Amino acid sequence: MNLHGIAGPIVASVNPKTPAIVKISSGYTTLADGSRAPAYELPFTQTMAQVQPLTFRDIQQISGLNLQGMRVGIYLDGKLDGLVRSARKGGDLVVINSGVHAGTYLVALVLEQWPDWVKVAATLQGAPDMR
Repeated sequence: MNLHGIAGPIVASVNPKTPAIVKISSGYTTLADGSRAPAYELPFTQTMAQVQPLTFRDIQQISGLNLQGMRVGIYLDGKLDGLVRSARKGGDLVVINSGVHAGTYLVALVLEQWPDWVKVAATLQGAPDMR
């Protein structure tokens, strides 16, 4: 049963979903100078996201991670990952180009993963990257 599919439209009447671009990490590329640049799978995925403040329980769950900056909870359809060292992947990115939550968010921790949807704790990285 997809509870997010049932509850999502009801929550959206109070907190509307916003268009987002998801960039799935595929690791990194090594540049000519030896530095590394993050790499992402193409094409990027267009979806709808719902940004919410983190709950008290979410904050307790991430409190030991020493995360800095503005953090939010983001609900999305599909599957996202934070850092996966064994796969040499950094966190996935969620780019929101408009509205009060506009910005690029790095997935720091997957709070809930279900077959159809995911809730992540994400950290604002800066202004939206339109690329």
